Amino acid sequence: MIRGINHITLSIHDLPTSFDFYTRVLGARPIAKWNTGAYLVLGDVWLALVRDEKTRAASNPDYSHIAFTVSSSDFARVCDRIKNSGATIWQENWTEGDSLYFLDPNGHKLEIHVGDLQSRLTSAKEKPWAGLEFFE
Repeated sequence: MIRGINHITLSIHDLPTSFDFYTRVLGARPIAKWNTGAYLVLGDVWLALVRDEKTRAASNPDYSHIAFTVSSSDFARVCDRIKNSGATIWQENWTEGDSLYFLDPNGHKLEIHVGDLQSRLTSAKEKPWAGLEFFE
């Protein structure tokens, strides 16, 4: 039985730039670093950065992304830090809760979000999306 996400691995093209972005800008705690990668912790998430020569520097055109939780009291400060880092904003927020959608130095689509699944479901019940059905 699957119990949850074990870790997230992102392919990167520049370890020093990526390491700096995730530790300094996003506040990840470094655990280990080697010539071609690093292990970091963001909250309860184990994040692996692994250099891959084939990794693109531009983003994917799809909506796939990784969202990190931030508190409402930290949201503005973290947004400022991300924007001041020069990160590209790839989408405006259209969902409930405060969100900032941005690219890491390798073009991975990321989001910081204030809220959780329950607040998202409450919002969806108030303004249902086309074809929305609930199972619980």
